[in-house]
Amino acid sequence: MVTGKILVIDDEQDVRDVIRLQLEQHGLHVLEAENGEEAIKVLHSENNLVNIGVILCDIRMPKINGIEAIDYLKKNAPGIPIVVITGYPDTELAVGLMRKGVKDYLVKPVEKERLFKVVDQLIAAGKDFEY
Repeated sequence: MVTGKILVIDDEQDVRDVIRLQLEQHGLHVLEAENGEEAIKVLHSENNLVNIGVILCDIRMPKINGIEAIDYLKKNAPGIPIVVITGYPDTELAVGLMRKGVKDYLVKPVEKERLFKVVDQLIAAGKDFEY
């Protein structure tokens, strides 16, 4: 079941490549952005605002960092579930992000099966539309 696209936001090309390859092998279409600024452009191009089903977002990035990007995304694309993927585990940060509406918090290197499980669950649940 392929539903929409996955947007991967990470400043490390190697990380984006690994995640993209894994998700494509899992049958998903992946879009990439190297920082929050680029992610916002990707989000607003074509029909991506409608077609993106899940966003995977790093925290430490240049230009617009992950926290700023998440704040923007929650305000401008509130229905798209966001999963944080970071190399810097921080329990306090994770709790704060979950309170902002982030759906999950994964630490790099992310185990492939865990990534699939989280993405599949979010795609199956669909977008969050609050009325």
